[in-house]
Amino acid sequence: MLAALMPGSFEARKTRVAKLSKSEIVAAKLRNYIINKGLKPGDRLPTEGELAEQFAVSRVSVREATKALGFLGIVDAAPRRGLSVGKVSMKRLSRYLSFHFALADYPLEELIDTRIVVETGGLRQVAERMAKDPSIYEELNAINEKLRRATKKTEWLQGEVQFHCLLVASSGVRALAAFNDLVQVFFQKFRADFSKSRWKNGIRGHQEIIDTLREGDYQTASSMLSAHINVHRDRDRILKAKAKEEDDVANSGAADR
Repeated sequence: MLAALMPGSFEARKTRVAKLSKSEIVAAKLRNYIINKGLKPGDRLPTEGELAEQFAVSRVSVREATKALGFLGIVDAAPRRGLSVGKVSMKRLSRYLSFHFALADYPLEELIDTRIVVETGGLRQVAERMAKDPSIYEELNAINEKLRRATKKTEWLQGEVQFHCLLVASSGVRALAAFNDLVQVFFQKFRADFSKSRWKNGIRGHQEIIDTLREGDYQTASSMLSAHINVHRDRDRILKAKAKEEDDVANSGAADR
C-alpha cells in the first residue's frame, strides 16, 4: 500500500492499472486534501467520522489509510487530540525506501536509471557549495584516496558507497539524500559484478568527476557521472549476451545428439 502513496514510482504506475483497495484510495484522497488545503505540520484534520462521510467510505478504511500515512509521518494520530498533519521525517522515509528497494525485484536497468536521476540531480548545487567550501572536495578526494589503497572487495564496496552517498549529500538537497540508501542496496544486490580489474577505472572516474565539479563545470560532471554509472548497464548486456551464447551452444549440441 505504501508504494501507492508515492506518485511517479514504478509501483505507483502499476497501481494505476491494478485495482486499488479502499484504504489506498482514501490515503490518496487524504494526501490530496492536505495539499489542496495548503495544510502545514500541526494543522488539525477532520475526525475519522468526518473523513469517512466526506469520502463515502467506512471508518475502518479511514483508519487503515491514516495508519499508512502515519508510518511515513504524513499524519499524526493522538488520543483526545485526533488527527493532524505530521512532520515528514526524511530519515524515516529513507529507511522505508531502503527496505523497499532491498525487497522489490527491480531490474538492473531501472535501478541504474534511478541512480543517474538521483546522483546527477544535485551536481549543480555540489559545484556551487564546493566553490564556497573547499572541504567538500577534500572529503570526497579523501574517500577516493582510501579506495586507491583498498585491497579487499569489502573495503572497496564500502568506499564506493561512501563516495556516492557523500556526493549526493554534498548537494545539501535533503530530498535527494533520502534516496541515498538506493546506492547501498545497488552495490549489495550486484556486488558480484564489481571485479577488482574494474576498480582503477572507477577510481579514475571519481577523480575526474570531483575535479570537474571543483572547476564549476557541473554539466560536464553530470555527463561523466552518467557514463560512470552506465558502465554497469554495459556490463550487464555483455553478461546476458554471453549467457545467451552459451545457452545457444548447449541447445545446439543437444539437438545434434
